[in-house]
Amino acid sequence: MTIRPGDKILFMKVGTHAAEDLTDIIARKQAEIEREGFALWGYGGNTCNPTSMVQPFALNAQGPIVLAMQPMKSNHFAEPIRAEEYSPDGLTWTRVPSGINCVGSRYALVIDSLEEVEDAIDLASTRVAVGPSLGRVGSAYIQGRVDKACLEVTDELVGDPKIIEIGLRANVVDPFAVYLRN
Repeated sequence: MTIRPGDKILFMKVGTHAAEDLTDIIARKQAEIEREGFALWGYGGNTCNPTSMVQPFALNAQGPIVLAMQPMKSNHFAEPIRAEEYSPDGLTWTRVPSGINCVGSRYALVIDSLEEVEDAIDLASTRVAVGPSLGRVGSAYIQGRVDKACLEVTDELVGDPKIIEIGLRANVVDPFAVYLRN
């Protein structure tokens, strides 16, 4: 995967989640995709709310949405409570297939592939593509507790370069992002 100007990416920092090591999560999600045809990549935080951010971003993108993930050390030790149902709108709920294990999350991205890659992105060449921070430079937006965003890659560098290593890539597919409940 090479990230290029014009690409629409959902950027996310990833690591240990619900006391499970990232290496184990990757293997589990790849097996889920093999078995079920998709997996639910769980997350939290409002910067990528399913209905107000991710779904409008994906629908306006007019092309593929790539989940570009930066592996990092993390200490996420939430209870590994399995989601029993998912919903694209918070109103209509569907049972999570028995072959999918999504734990410790409020939301999930729907992915149909997951691969380890060696790539990089310059966040100073990205812009927030949806929501109240629309147009803000990605390098100014992704900092502190903000660890995920819907971004458009541009060919314009603003400010100092901020090169981020991308170690995982996934395809985000319809309905793109969902709410979870136990």
